[in-house]
Amino acid sequence: MTASQKICFGFVAVITVGTFLLMMPFSTATGTWNSPIVAFFTATSAVCVTGLAVADTGTYFSFWGQLFIMLLAQVGGLGYMTFTTFLIMLTGRRFDLRHKIAIQQALDRRQMEGSGNIIRSIIAVTLFFEITGIFLLLIVFVPDFGWDKGMWLAIFHSVSAWNNAGFSLFSNSLVDYNYSALLVFTISGLVIFGGIGYQVILEIFFGLRDRLRRKQRNIVLSLDYKVAVSTSIFFLFLGTLAFFLVEVRNTETIRNLSLRSQFLAAWFQSMTTRTAGFNSIDIGAMTNAGLFITIAFMFVGASPGGTGGGMKTTTIRVLTSCTKSILQGKQEVLLYERRIAVSLILKAVGVVVGSVTAVIICTILISITDPTFDFIQILFEVVSAYATVGLSTGITGDFSIWGKLILILTMYMGRVGVLLLMSAVLGDPKPTNIHYPEENLLVG
Repeated sequence: MTASQKICFGFVAVITVGTFLLMMPFSTATGTWNSPIVAFFTATSAVCVTGLAVADTGTYFSFWGQLFIMLLAQVGGLGYMTFTTFLIMLTGRRFDLRHKIAIQQALDRRQMEGSGNIIRSIIAVTLFFEITGIFLLLIVFVPDFGWDKGMWLAIFHSVSAWNNAGFSLFSNSLVDYNYSALLVFTISGLVIFGGIGYQVILEIFFGLRDRLRRKQRNIVLSLDYKVAVSTSIFFLFLGTLAFFLVEVRNTETIRNLSLRSQFLAAWFQSMTTRTAGFNSIDIGAMTNAGLFITIAFMFVGASPGGTGGGMKTTTIRVLTSCTKSILQGKQEVLLYERRIAVSLILKAVGVVVGSVTAVIICTILISITDPTFDFIQILFEVVSAYATVGLSTGITGDFSIWGKLILILTMYMGRVGVLLLMSAVLGDPKPTNIHYPEENLLVG
């Protein structure tokens, strides 16, 4: 079994176990056997850290069902290879070369050395942010629900936010707390840092550590850090401004809120479209312009190495830099005075073409199986599933069985990655020494 096949089948195995657990009577609030399609859809959504739901998580599932969903989201956010590698390390076993290659592919790293230390760092970073989020959310939930329920709400939402899963125990997600700056910025912080990538977080940590120790050395930031941070900040502020402008006159979303709450809602919407899945306004009541902006931002997604999905910020940045180079008449693509390798450009093009193709095919199929819904609603659900966002206009549970199965496949493709999935099906690419003559072609 190749490394890509091992990763893909690993996710299938976790989804299968999750489906079995969520079908059990003790996982439902009524104590009866769960519907197989509901269990399958929910398990896939949790493992793929999407957040789309065909049943209300807070009322349909029991405590045990909610716990299973949270644990599945934790495994899905860490990644199958990261989780299994951590378990192997706990038992004191060594992993072979194939396992190292799988880790390299799963984490999108350039080398295999130091994989064990990277896994330990990922687990430590995860625990630090999730525990910090729990303590901050306790301040919000305990006054309203008491210590027992407030503690569980804080734990569940902190884990869900860090893993960009988007599952909430409230029927309307976080709409009732769109006024709370503490909740908005706590959830936002967890989502942003969870989706920006572990490498970026570790660079921030080591940079702050050296400053506190007053080490006099030049801190050289990686290109991954510069691109991920700058692109994420750009989209966050652009999204806040865009959502505020298009929804400020919409009485069903933010017009009737105070100016402070309007900006909080616009910020939260900008943040959550980057694969988080929570919502503080009624998504189904948004304007078509707001829905289309959300679709575009969902498609962009988070950064590589994080818990989010989408095409990734680095992919978009490489392609926009390609366009800039063409307009300037340059023969190479530059980012922060660094030349981008042709192989990375080809990979970025492959990701975009593969992603667009997958979304188009899935949208057409659901339009055939569920023709009663508006096209923009179907496109919204498909992009949300593929980018593992989890935002919905409220129609997910009304899809036919075939529509739900297509969304399940869409979520799976989005989580493992279209290129990795193609490698698993077609086999890992093999380099060739054959070079053909170059010839020009009319383009554009």
